[in-house]
Amino acid sequence: MLGSLTFYRRFYHENIFPTRTLKHVSASSADVNAKLPTLGHALAGISAGWTVSLIAAPVEHIKARLQTQYSAHKASRLYSGPIDCSRRIFRSHGIRGLYHGLLATSLFRSFFFFWWGSYDILTRSLTAHTTLSQPAVSFWSGGLSAQAFWITSYPSDVVKQRIMTDPLGGTLGDGERKYWRWRDAAADVWRRDGVRGYWRGFLPCFLRAFPANAMALVAFEGVMRALPE
Repeated sequence: MLGSLTFYRRFYHENIFPTRTLKHVSASSADVNAKLPTLGHALAGISAGWTVSLIAAPVEHIKARLQTQYSAHKASRLYSGPIDCSRRIFRSHGIRGLYHGLLATSLFRSFFFFWWGSYDILTRSLTAHTTLSQPAVSFWSGGLSAQAFWITSYPSDVVKQRIMTDPLGGTLGDGERKYWRWRDAAADVWRRDGVRGYWRGFLPCFLRAFPANAMALVAFEGVMRALPE
């Protein structure tokens, strides 16, 4: 994801938000990040999210179905593993079946707008108004922006999981499909649990987001600064 984010940052910098001094600046990632406005970072986040969805959607789909197999006896499970699950779904529903939930995944990752937009705002603010080192700035900006992302995106993730675990029906033999549209799944969450249903499991996810992403961004920004221009 961070690789595609870097690509789109550069794309928006060179094509959508060019600067007058573009021909005279270096090609380093740090220079691009400094000159790209916050809106450019946010749009790069959305673009990276949609790109990653093309790879992540079938993987998350298979993972979600395997995680909902609660039977203690392996023999009674519908799928014996990820390869078997992929094979069965493809045999019954083709590529479209494997990519079931792509729209929901893309919608969820559209909230990368808030992640990378807030990351840029926090980075600029901490750099300008504190004496923190660059790794420390990356740490706090990465952790806090990841939490901002989950605050805005979590309800859509709940709906995504409902869609990805919904039976596909047909010859797969996993039951009858309930959600034919995204809004069907969203409405079902509301009918069953109201507003609280969209936030079930939020706290562990929110608490985990800070340390995991803070360290990831420290490592990523450190590598990007170390690369030759």
